[in-house]
Amino acid sequence: MSVSETIADERAVRGTSSPILGMVLFVASEAMFFAAFFGVYFTIRASQSSWPPKGIEAPKLGIPSVATVLLVTSSFVLQAGVRAIQRGQTRRLERLLAATIVMGLGFLVLQVWDYSRSPFGIRSGIFPSLFYVMTSLHLAHVAGGVVFLSMILAQSRTGQLSLERHEPVEAGAIYWHFVDVVWIGLFTAFYLLTR
Repeated sequence: MSVSETIADERAVRGTSSPILGMVLFVASEAMFFAAFFGVYFTIRASQSSWPPKGIEAPKLGIPSVATVLLVTSSFVLQAGVRAIQRGQTRRLERLLAATIVMGLGFLVLQVWDYSRSPFGIRSGIFPSLFYVMTSLHLAHVAGGVVFLSMILAQSRTGQLSLERHEPVEAGAIYWHFVDVVWIGLFTAFYLLTR
């Protein structure tokens, strides 16, 4: 590696803030984690003559569809919050963060409610096992995201975020959008492609 390449690499690293770089790396590792589960899911699905297997009813679409709309909407709301803090609009950011947190909590409630109405248990076969493992891992990630966004909201309310220092908001948005994309994959695999 030449000296000019080393200097360019150092400038690139300095140009990206630590919270954002850290979140990008974390999300990349989590993406690999979920990719492995999706790989298992589609490998098993390809080996089955019917999916879900006979005797297992496909999950109903109603509640998960509402939860999906809620989660996707929350990503747009949070992105509006990112734009607000980039303009120095701290109060607007706080309102949008609070709305995102409420929508995240709504998603969690709907997902747990959907579990309570599920036509199968985790021990009912391979499809239910994959369903509960993958969606509950996602549920844990959403819960972690709600906690993370709540911490960012607390930072904002105590004056720690501003036009000049808003990297935690951007890092939180990266994580939240990742959680959203994973859910779209899960919703497609377990709810839409099983029809």
